[in-house]
Amino acid sequence: MSLRKQADLHTHSNFSDGTSSPAELVALADQLQLGAVALTDHDTVDGIAAALEAAQEFPMMRLIPGIEISTDVPEGEVHILGYFIDHTNRDLQAALEQMRNSRWERAQKMVTKLKELGCPIKWERVSEIAGEGTVGRPHIAQALLESGYIEFFQEAFEKYIGQDGPAYVEREKVTPAGAVELVVQVGGLPVLAHPLTIPEPEHLAIELKAAGLVGIEAYYASYAAEDVERLVTIAGRHNLIATGGTDFHGIDANAGTLIGGVKIPEKSVQRLLALARQPALKLASP
Repeated sequence: MSLRKQADLHTHSNFSDGTSSPAELVALADQLQLGAVALTDHDTVDGIAAALEAAQEFPMMRLIPGIEISTDVPEGEVHILGYFIDHTNRDLQAALEQMRNSRWERAQKMVTKLKELGCPIKWERVSEIAGEGTVGRPHIAQALLESGYIEFFQEAFEKYIGQDGPAYVEREKVTPAGAVELVVQVGGLPVLAHPLTIPEPEHLAIELKAAGLVGIEAYYASYAAEDVERLVTIAGRHNLIATGGTDFHGIDANAGTLIGGVKIPEKSVQRLLALARQPALKLASP
């Protein structure tokens, strides 16, 4: 890592549900003096090549190729971050293509439900908003906002497309353990993202460590100090790296912390980088 100490290990580009291109994201991270930034788009690695190319212009900053994989659990929502993945791996790309197809089917069903609820939006507009990225609920929310059915962006989730909303549709997902194993298979380092989206994060962390989990995201934009302390304690108890990030979606996104806006201890980033340099030790027991 460079002399710059700040890092952001959780960001999104417009290849998933962010608003910035990979090149714009990388340039902003350098402008803000970050030493490392991970591009972790949802269920796609299509933006990584552009991010790596853009990062060549900024030798003081390291671009970490990553991903955020959505998984299926009975309660809550579990996402797995993967760092230093081989984004060219064909098996990975095939698995992600299947997930993306499921996203398209899900989004189309949501648009149909919204029409039945008296909020018709055009599928063509949702696709246009998504652009080159994988279509997701934020794109539907933006279409609802533009059509005047909601007054603010988050209202779409609260009123219609949140997990308990009348227009919500489940989609095909992998299990958390399956996502961890997939990341490991392509040479990556799996980390449990924003763990407080589930009732018992410690139990899940223990289970996933057996599959290859190396860390949990303790330093997260919306977490209070007591949340961070709790997660750092869990990480320490199970010899996991306490990582962090902003979950940045773009400057012009409706909410969120600016890239680099979450303070991650340098030792956490260094531990992750050390594991990346020693792939044979990724699954080693403490």
